[in-house]
Amino acid sequence: MTPKRKGRKGKFVKAIVILIRNTTWRCGKLERSIVKHLLARNAGFGRPEMPVKDMIQDFNLTGKKKNEFLDAIKRLERRNIIRISVL
Repeated sequence: MTPKRKGRKGKFVKAIVILIRNTTWRCGKLERSIVKHLLARNAGFGRPEMPVKDMIQDFNLTGKKKNEFLDAIKRLERRNIIRISVL
């Protein structure tokens, strides 16, 4: 059995998601809800950004749903809709 690395676990959860573009063209239901949540949270009060940890708590995600959510965030980053900045 190999020892666990302490620094790597949870690094993505500590990141901040920043909305770059307000578009959901060819996105799935989960991606649309993520973009809508980022817009609604900061409606006109500065930059729409939010920690991933807070988003997971707002969506009440656990287990497999949490992994699907993190995959959706990665897909949005690949499409240049959001930017993920790791702290």
